[in-house]
Amino acid sequence: MQSTGLRNYPKPYWGGPAEHEPWPISEGVPRAVGEQVLLESERVGKESLFDQMTIAEFVRAKFLPEHVSTKRTSGRRHYQAILKHVLPPEEVDNIFGVDAVGSRAKLKVLANWPYMNNVRLVDAHPDHVQRLVSAALESGYSTQTAKHIRNVVSAIFTHAIKGRYFAGENPALPVTPPGMTRRVAHALTFEQTVRVLQVMRYPEMEMALLALLTGMNVAEICGLQWKHVNLSNHSVNRGGELIPPLTVIVRNQWYRGELSNVPSARRKNIPIPHLLQSMFLRLSRLTITGWNDFVLISRGGRPINQINVAARRLKSIGDALEMPWLSWQVFRRTRVSLIQEFGAQFQQKLATAMTMRLDSRPISVIPKGPRL
Repeated sequence: MQSTGLRNYPKPYWGGPAEHEPWPISEGVPRAVGEQVLLESERVGKESLFDQMTIAEFVRAKFLPEHVSTKRTSGRRHYQAILKHVLPPEEVDNIFGVDAVGSRAKLKVLANWPYMNNVRLVDAHPDHVQRLVSAALESGYSTQTAKHIRNVVSAIFTHAIKGRYFAGENPALPVTPPGMTRRVAHALTFEQTVRVLQVMRYPEMEMALLALLTGMNVAEICGLQWKHVNLSNHSVNRGGELIPPLTVIVRNQWYRGELSNVPSARRKNIPIPHLLQSMFLRLSRLTITGWNDFVLISRGGRPINQINVAARRLKSIGDALEMPWLSWQVFRRTRVSLIQEFGAQFQQKLATAMTMRLDSRPISVIPKGPRL
């Protein structure tokens, strides 16, 4: 028997436990020493258990249930998307329980992509991560995406090191994140704002006005329900929550097909300016059938898909007006810029420019529904 190095203490009894079980502690062995022996045994046992495990197997067995599943919906979606550059997309769908046959995901397996799915956890090397980052950049992905790939691999090994499944330095750390070229933070002038709004139709005009006049982000706009809008001149109680007169309360968000609560820091009550009041009243006469209905709905009665509207409408409008950078974020930055320029007069100026446009727009573009 090999010496444990504890020459001054009684040897533990070896007759009971199997070899893979923790070492028993004999009487007379100081507690601290005994615990050290147990921890060492546990570490050795864990290493032997995981030394044959591939990165894909580790993601499935440990990283997904212990780390990814603790994140909010947006965080889980982010990991699922970026992992498809680390592991084959179909394998990621399988790990996340997504039906690959019915999945509409566009990313497919690339023959020469340096996936890390079959790399053993213990064999991972910075070169593996560097090849992933280089492949992403050479394939035309943005530096931000390449950085996300490197950070997700780093998160996998941070979790492995924390759980003592991997010994040594995180292989992603020596890989320098690619330098990022910051895009210009565009904002519209007042004249550009009016020009863009004048060529818009439902639902992008309503979404843009809400962003400009309330500062809500696009997920909050798509998740807005009628029960959170009070168009009356007195307070109302909806679902046990008192809503002040002429107020929108931000409580939910609609992101990637899922309704969820906004973080507590983003819960807010927003006064409804006159221009939005007119817009809400017009929409309520056409679309509302119950308080849980969404303010903005597609022709099929579903909440608006912000990604589809951006791809199909904002992009074409931006190209036509020589503003290829037009995005939902631009409207929120524009709000800040115009308030700094015009102060409290900003809302009135916009209302004056847009009232005739809203009143004259054909209602056929808005999905019709029975009135409440």
